Amino acid sequence: MTNSTTLATARQEAAQLDAADPLAGFRGEFHLPSELYFCGHSLGPQPKAAAEQVAAELRAWAETGVEGHFRPQRPWGEYTRPMAAACARLIGAETDEVAVMHALSVNLHLMLASFYRPQGERVRILMERPAFPSDRYALVSQLQWHGLRAEEALIEVGPRAGEATVRVEDLLARIEAEGARLALVLLGGANYVTGQFFDLAACARAAHAAGALAGFDLAHAIGNVPLALHAAEADFAVWCGYKYLNGGPGAPGGVFVHRRHFAGGATPRARLAGWWGNRADTRFAMRPDFEPAPGADGWAVSCPSVLPLAALDAALAMFQRAPLDEMAAKSRALVALFDRQADAHLPRLKRITPREAAARGGQISLELADAAAAAALQQRLRAAGLFSDTRGPVLRVSFHPLYHRYADAVGCVERLQRALAG
Repeated sequence: MTNSTTLATARQEAAQLDAADPLAGFRGEFHLPSELYFCGHSLGPQPKAAAEQVAAELRAWAETGVEGHFRPQRPWGEYTRPMAAACARLIGAETDEVAVMHALSVNLHLMLASFYRPQGERVRILMERPAFPSDRYALVSQLQWHGLRAEEALIEVGPRAGEATVRVEDLLARIEAEGARLALVLLGGANYVTGQFFDLAACARAAHAAGALAGFDLAHAIGNVPLALHAAEADFAVWCGYKYLNGGPGAPGGVFVHRRHFAGGATPRARLAGWWGNRADTRFAMRPDFEPAPGADGWAVSCPSVLPLAALDAALAMFQRAPLDEMAAKSRALVALFDRQADAHLPRLKRITPREAAARGGQISLELADAAAAAALQQRLRAAGLFSDTRGPVLRVSFHPLYHRYADAVGCVERLQRALAG
């Protein structure tokens, strides 16, 4: 059987899957820059509803001015409330544990101010390697802020020699070994280079057993993999809104804070305060003393940026209409179809994303000989109408259950095959 015959069979299989796909209708609700857009791990495509939602808020601003904060329908002062509920559903949290606010790195610093409080010998922070650079910048600067040296207080656990991903047992063993010296574990929910999804519950349990706290950067996880942060007993998490959430360039992010850290909880946390974190019913009383809003909202600092929030809200509304189990099932099926076809047609192309369904989401990372080879391959793919991106020698593509078809998984393999041959 020739390659063309087997790919033709794969296209037929994909067509049957697409015809039966309960999520197929969502694709038409996006503006896609290309038929084969696989860059949702970097910037998701624009929901068609986003333009009208932004325009609606522009009209409200023009027509009502400052009264837009208090209008009867969707007042700006409460704009993020339904968005927090949508994010809570995606990360497996209670609604009051979520606040939609600010940007990812700002949120990370706000969380570190509350959850990284070095005392005595308990000063160390553990993270994976390679982690997203901005996370490392934040942690190093926090250590320096406390008068500590990253060379001594930052623990990075990377892959073993000759391996591409971090073994969870190595993470857990290092957490246990650090013991009383460990203050915080901060991991990317899904690694930005390899697409590896970590067992967040196991890592949180290990951190707590060592007497430390556990936080997660969900930038590459929210909207990509099933999450259950409340049940995992994570202490906090942060994320952005522009990758798998499709909220637009620089879209606002959010935070999760477990209920036990609320005022009145088992382990209440101090925080850096700003007026939008004040109780909503006294916020405009302009009192001199800060009264934190209940729940995660009490960690907000500045008032919400309504225009970019409107675009993010349009995207989150689609997630609210999509059953979580169907999204998870389709994501697994898309990458499984890609894997089968890549095994058959791209046997020499090195895939470094784990094969186990529990250890991955929609991202697939392909390792080339070096950065130049990856860049050259991407250039050929872009010329063929396929959007990917590179990080050094790694070329990344990702699948999203709301706008990808099964035919796209086969098309991705076909374009890769041609580009590698050329």
